[in-house]
Amino acid sequence: MQSLPQPQVITLEEYEALPEDMRAEVFDGQIYGMSSPSEIHQTISTELTTLLNNYIKSEKSPCKVFHAPFDVKLNDSPLTVVQPDLLVVCDRSKLDGKRCNGAPDFIIEIVSPSNPSDDYIRKLYYYKNAGVREYWIVDPRRKIVTVYYFEGGAFNVQYTFDAAIKANIFDDFYINFLDMLDAWQ
Repeated sequence: MQSLPQPQVITLEEYEALPEDMRAEVFDGQIYGMSSPSEIHQTISTELTTLLNNYIKSEKSPCKVFHAPFDVKLNDSPLTVVQPDLLVVCDRSKLDGKRCNGAPDFIIEIVSPSNPSDDYIRKLYYYKNAGVREYWIVDPRRKIVTVYYFEGGAFNVQYTFDAAIKANIFDDFYINFLDMLDAWQ
């Protein structure tokens, strides 16, 4: 019986040598191309980045907020590198000037209609297992936010856009998506 060919496993050096305009992520050494985000995706990302950044500054928090494209290396072997839509890193020792090495504290992904299972299944699995503290999935088409909080009494809750949603990693930070809807229309 003939064995099937094994897929090529990419190294960090090969990943870093990809063209700068190529959007890609690596899961267990396998590279996956990413499409460019839509207008609504970019609008939501910008609004959320601004809210998070303003909160972090006002609290004089050591945390930093980043938005895609920004690499997060979750694992060396096999290589897993993701580019979350938004991420918050509170342990600055994880930042090396090029990427976040290890799990961010908070990740938000904005669902792309072409590939929702990527955020709901694949990334949920990798983020939880890597030690991400909190993960939100924002689905603009369904107007739903799914919150996964993995610390202590871990839970997940689904909210509609008319709810004020607390970011559990912070003491008093809430996002009301209805407040942002005007910017999305």
